[in-house]
Amino acid sequence: MKILLIGEYSNLHNSLKHGLICRGHTVKLISSGDGFKNFKSDLKIKKPNLKKGVFIKKIFKALFKYPFKYYYNSIQFQFILKRLKNYDVVQLINEHSIGGIPCIEKYQMKILKKQNKSMFLLCCGEDFNSVNYYLNFKSEFKYSILTPYVKDKRLKSNYEYSLKYLTKPFKNLSKTLHDICDGIISTDLDYHFVFRNKNKYLGMIPNPIILLGDNPRYAKEFKKINHKKINVLLGINSSNYVKKGIMYFEKLIGKLKSKFPEVVFKVTYDLPFEKYMVEVAKTDILLDQIYSYDQGYNALEAMALGKVVFTGGEKIFLKHYKISEDEVVINTLPDINYLVKKMSYLLNNPNEIKRIGRNAKKFVKKYHDSEKISGKYLQKWGDI
Repeated sequence: MKILLIGEYSNLHNSLKHGLICRGHTVKLISSGDGFKNFKSDLKIKKPNLKKGVFIKKIFKALFKYPFKYYYNSIQFQFILKRLKNYDVVQLINEHSIGGIPCIEKYQMKILKKQNKSMFLLCCGEDFNSVNYYLNFKSEFKYSILTPYVKDKRLKSNYEYSLKYLTKPFKNLSKTLHDICDGIISTDLDYHFVFRNKNKYLGMIPNPIILLGDNPRYAKEFKKINHKKINVLLGINSSNYVKKGIMYFEKLIGKLKSKFPEVVFKVTYDLPFEKYMVEVAKTDILLDQIYSYDQGYNALEAMALGKVVFTGGEKIFLKHYKISEDEVVINTLPDINYLVKKMSYLLNNPNEIKRIGRNAKKFVKKYHDSEKISGKYLQKWGDI
């Protein structure tokens, strides 16, 4: 098959591409590289060079409603659109896969659909339906990535990216994509429950991960682990600081540093993916995120390397995969006392770190291997 993947989110499409190529398919990936993470792309949607123009960017947005980069992305994609023809499958990473002006992107997606055989839409991050759902659910879930905003509207500036999806232009873009696409696929349980009753929903396919055997560049980093000390890593993405509940992890480290002086606590900020993974390879325990029910990419990439991850591992996750609490991950809660208790137990029982790490690695190999996952995508695409 000839496959076109548009957009990138935490290495999902790159990992899927790897699995598809292993199966003999032709794959092209177009993306911006997902910001500072700088993921690989066959055709890059470039970032505008306005490093010294912060004030100019603010004025531009005030005058023209959207950031300059939205216009820049729309123009770039328009130049390549006519070349994107005769693909068997086109898959969009989310409802704003180009990152352009919504009314223009709506027009471009219609053309893209006409030029190719089929189009599929992923739900692996925020979009109109997920943001709307998380703002309005009552008792089904305890929390979501929007919980901090729901509790404190003063945090609105931290949710500018999320709330844009509720504006009329993005709502219209969402409706158009759902009308023209052939199917919708979610990638973890946090989004499966949003779409489970929607038309065209084809179900959940777990995130694809390229396993260690296919990532020899990380293997050498294991040798750098200080086996006399336990290493704990907190990798901060500044743009998601509030959404991921990073403040809880910072408080956790603050409480445990003096209690466990022999433990190495390391904090990094906004590292490109390759550099971030080098740090992950050198650690024992990763602090990922608070407000989730299943694992996202940072967690899964670390688990694939045999790391213990503090992340989503709620009851719905345990039930879905038929596993026990603390078997493959440490579930996180917005509760500092709970987190201190969980981490203290691990630091006092190093054998538990090894046990959970081994289980985590086996879990990712069983359920997230990119080559196996690519087969599930091919099956879903072929069912249409």
